[in-house]
Amino acid sequence: MTPAELLQRLIRFDTRNPPGDERACIAFVEGLLRDAGLDTVIVAQDPERPSLVARLPGEGAAEPLLLQGHVDVVPTGGQQWSRDPVGGELVDGWIWGRGALDMKAGVAMMLDAVTRARREGLRPAGDIVLAVLADEEAGGTAGARYLVAERPDLFAGIRYAVGEFGAFTQDIAGRRFYPIQVTEKQVCGVRATFRGPAGHGSMPVRGGAMAKLAAFLRAIDRKRLPVHVTPVTERMIRGIAEALPRPAGAVLTRLLDPRLTDRLLSALPDRGRLFDPLLHNTVSPTIVTGGVARNVIPGEVSVELDGRLLPGQTPEDLLRELRAVAGTDAELEVVRSEPGPPEPDFGLFGLLSGILREADPSGTPIPMLLPAITDARHFGRLGIQGYGFTPLQLPKGFRFSETIHAADERVPAAAVNWGADRMYRVLERYGRR
Repeated sequence: MTPAELLQRLIRFDTRNPPGDERACIAFVEGLLRDAGLDTVIVAQDPERPSLVARLPGEGAAEPLLLQGHVDVVPTGGQQWSRDPVGGELVDGWIWGRGALDMKAGVAMMLDAVTRARREGLRPAGDIVLAVLADEEAGGTAGARYLVAERPDLFAGIRYAVGEFGAFTQDIAGRRFYPIQVTEKQVCGVRATFRGPAGHGSMPVRGGAMAKLAAFLRAIDRKRLPVHVTPVTERMIRGIAEALPRPAGAVLTRLLDPRLTDRLLSALPDRGRLFDPLLHNTVSPTIVTGGVARNVIPGEVSVELDGRLLPGQTPEDLLRELRAVAGTDAELEVVRSEPGPPEPDFGLFGLLSGILREADPSGTPIPMLLPAITDARHFGRLGIQGYGFTPLQLPKGFRFSETIHAADERVPAAAVNWGADRMYRVLERYGRR
C-alpha cells in the first residue's frame, strides 16, 4: 500500500469531531503496526476515543524521537462539497476528503515511514515513538492532553517531536519556501459583556447594550492590536527576505519595524494576511449571546472572542490591548487560557531543513510561528520541542491555508508519497552525524 493509498483508507473512517469516534480508525492503525511486528499501547479516557502509542526500537545511540499526529478531523456541516468528504476518492491525481491535509496525510506519512523502516530492517540511532491521537481538533482533552497526564512514562527521555504543521511549499514573490513550525501561539478565550437599559422593543434605546457591542466589534474590526516582533517571526521574515530579489526582500524586512508594520500589511493585502497574525495578538469574535424575545430590548449582551497570544504574551497583556482599542464599555473576562510550548530549541531544525534542501535545492526552508495551536503544546509540558514537519510539494497557486477546514479539502497523491519519503529520511538520519 502506497502512502497515498493509506491516506485514502484513513479518510474513509468518519472521524469528524464532534463526536470523533476514532476507535475504528485507531484499530486499523493498530493492525498495520502489529502486522509490521511493532508493539502498541492503547490509552483512552473514553473507549470510543482511544489514542495509540507504538515504538520502533533504535540503537540507543540517541534520545528517542516522537512522531505525533491526530486522526480526528473537523466537521463539514454547512459546507458545499463537490465530492464525498469521507470518500477518499482519487480524481485526476488528487485525493479528496476531510483530513486530506489536516492531518491524515501526515499520519499516513508517519505510518509509512515507521512500517517501511521495520520492513527494511532500519535501526534508527534512537527509538522512534509513534503517537496516533484522538481529539486534537477539540483541544486534545481526550487525546494528547490525557495521554501526557496519564502516561508520561511512554515519552521518557524524548527531547524532539515531529508533528503538524509545516514543510509544505509556499510560494512568495515567485520563490518557493518550506516553513517548518518551531513554535505556536497560545489560546486565550475572552468574553466581552455590555450592559445598558432594558425596555420594550417599541421604545428604542440609544447607546444601549447592543449599541456598545456594535461599537466594540467595529473597533476591533478596524484597528489591529499593537505590533510585537518575536524572535521566530523575525528569523522567518529575514529568511524569506534573503531569498527574494532585493527590492521585494528589502520591503519585507520593513515589517520588522513596528512604526511601519501595519501600513505595510495594509499595502500587501494578500501576503499581509499571512504575516499579520505573526506580528500581533489577535481576537476573532465568534459567538454573540443576548436577548430573550424580539420585543424586549436586552439589558445585557456578550460576545465570545477567540484570542491568540504571541509567545511571551500573557492574558493580561491581551486585556490591556483590547481596552486600549475598544474603550471601557466592555467588561472583559478571560474564560480560557492555555500556556504555549516552551522557548523553541532549534536542535533538529538543521536536519529537517537539510532533508528538504536535498529533495528540492530550489526551495528555502524557514522557521515558522504557527498562528494556530496543535498538540505540540501538550507534549511541550514534558519538555519536548515540537516541529511542524509534514512535507508536501504542492502546485504553485494552491492555497494550503484556505483549503484546510474548508469544503473540497484535497491533496495531490504524489505530494503524499513525496512527503512520506522525506519522513523516512528523518528516521534514517536522526541522531547520526
